[in-house]
Amino acid sequence: MSAAVLTFVIVGQQDHPIYEVDLTGPKEQQAQYLHQFVLHAALDAVDEAMWATKELYLKTVDRFNNLFVSAFATPGGARLLLLHDGRGDDGVRAFFGEVYELYIRVMLNPFHTPSTKIVSKTFDHRVRMAAKRTLG
Repeated sequence: MSAAVLTFVIVGQQDHPIYEVDLTGPKEQQAQYLHQFVLHAALDAVDEAMWATKELYLKTVDRFNNLFVSAFATPGGARLLLLHDGRGDDGVRAFFGEVYELYIRVMLNPFHTPSTKIVSKTFDHRVRMAAKRTLG
């Protein structure tokens, strides 16, 4: 996978991360914290974009230096955020579509609540495969 795609996170209804994955591999701790900060800071922009459109895919909602934050909002109030370097809109949209389907499958599990962290290795593997297919 290209080193340009950085971090993907699913933020629950109460603004806490329920799933996070670094799509570039290991990096220094400071960069990881910066990416988390940028994604968390973009939540206000995501909320504003949600009020401005009826679409689930919100496109690019925030920028930090040469990094972009694209977002997808679920009807249940969860937000899917991708920190990247300006990828093509079609690939990002396809990635969000695939991950949203995986997210719905997890939420349909009667033993899983919307605020519970997603720790499934299968879910993680499928998210990484979707990233390779659509963003790579």
